[in-house]
Formats: sequence, C-alpha cells, structure tokens
Amino acid sequence: MPIPNRTKTDPWQLKTPPGTSGYTMHVDEKYEKRILVCTVGKTVLHYDARCIVDLHTLLKTSGEWMELGGSDEQKPARPGTVEAWGRSPVNPVGGWYGLKKGLRGRFGVYVPPLMEELGLCELEHNPKNNRMRAR
Repeated sequence: MPIPNRTKTDPWQLKTPPGTSGYTMHVDEKYEKRILVCTVGKTVLHYDARCIVDLHTLLKTSGEWMELGGSDEQKPARPGTVEAWGRSPVNPVGGWYGLKKGLRGRFGVYVPPLMEELGLCELEHNPKNNRMRAR
C-alpha cells in the first residue's frame, strides 16, 4: 500500500479528529527515509512514513476500535492507545515514529486523520476520546 506523494506545495489539508484545528501534511525525504511532514501553525513535526502501513496492519490484525490518546512527548501516553503504540519499543520500529526530538508526540492526533483521508480507517470525530479502526 504505497502512500501517495504529496509535496510541500500541494499538501493534504487535514483537521484534528474533533475538527477544531487544521494542519497540513506532506511527504519528504529526511533522516535517510521517507517522512511525513506535519505543519501545525509554525510548528513542524516529522513522522516516519512507514507508520501508515504499520498502524494499518495493527488495526487490521486487531479488528477493534483503538483509542487515539494523543499527547505531547513530555507527557506519558495512556496505555493501549494509538499514541502509546506510536512510542512503544514493541512496535515495528522499536520506539518513536516521531523523529524530531522534543516534538515526537501527538502521533495519535495527527496521523489518524491522514489515514482516514487515504481511506484506510474509520475515525470518530467527537470532542474528546476519539477512536479509530481499520477499513
């Protein structure tokens, strides 16, 4: 399942799961790998692009809804959430999918809407405690 190339000049225009904040995401090359560049206002986060395939595989395997649980890098992630899995030493990359030290968190906030845009998951859009599952 290849992730389409979207550039800085033609990024995905996304909203957080509650629909309260907009951000963009595009694909680039850095750290000798393909990355997702997430721009939220003036803040730029980087995620290993393989997270899309890896998270989709996890969700497909479980077949269940999974809470997002997004939180900043400096705060602990709630166990059993997408955020916790995105940092876990047992995920396929053995740790953080976030690549910029100090800005590695919020995986559970910014990656799921892209997966929904790509048609890979169902995503809830409640004010809080949203979940996702594979399509």
